[in-house]
Formats: sequence, C-alpha cells, structure tokens
Amino acid sequence: MKLVSDLLIAFVAALHLYILWLEMFAWTTRGRKVFKSLPADLFEKTKTLAANQGLYNGFLAAGLVWSLLISDPAWSANTAYFFLTCIFVAGIYGALTAQKRILFVQAVPAALAIIFTYLANRA
Repeated sequence: MKLVSDLLIAFVAALHLYILWLEMFAWTTRGRKVFKSLPADLFEKTKTLAANQGLYNGFLAAGLVWSLLISDPAWSANTAYFFLTCIFVAGIYGALTAQKRILFVQAVPAALAIIFTYLANRA
C-alpha cells in the first residue's frame, strides 16, 4: 500500500511540475492547445498571471516531493496530506469556476493519493 501511495504522490507531483512548465514557460504556445476554451488573444495578455499560477503549482509539487523524502512516517504522511488537500481543494474550485475537466485532472488524482496515503499509514 505504501508503494501505491508513494507512486500516486509522485504522479501528482509530476503533474504539477508539468502544469508549472505549461503555465510559466509554454503559456502562449502549448497553453493555447491545452486551454482551447480561452480566446486566442487572451494568452499573451495573461502570460504574467499564468506564470504566477505556475509558480504556485511548483510549490505544491515541491511540497509533495518533500513529503516523499521525509523519513518519519507520520511527518511524511501529514506533509503529503497538507499538499494533497490543497491540490484537491484547488481542483474542486477550478472545476466549479473554470473548467469541469480540472476535477478529473487535479482533484481526483489528489483524492486517490489521499486515500492510499491514509490506507498505508493507518494503525
């Protein structure tokens, strides 16, 4: 169970590193293809805002990677819970306010990682 938990945490971290790259460095190129619902003229105008969002996604990924490097099981799990919960809440909010797809891209993987982390660390 611990291996599945760690793999899910790593997957969510990798996903958020991809989002960091997309929003910070590829917003006006690849971002147009990923976020097709946004008008094309909006990408250049929102480049700085997207980069800011990307930076926050990088912080979330860093927190998850950190949780995997912590040797104390309780501290590691609690750190993972915190960052995964942040991602889950952001995914729910994004699904309600931006695109429903965000629910499946961000919130569901975070929820699965939370569940498996709980199962791996229960007494």
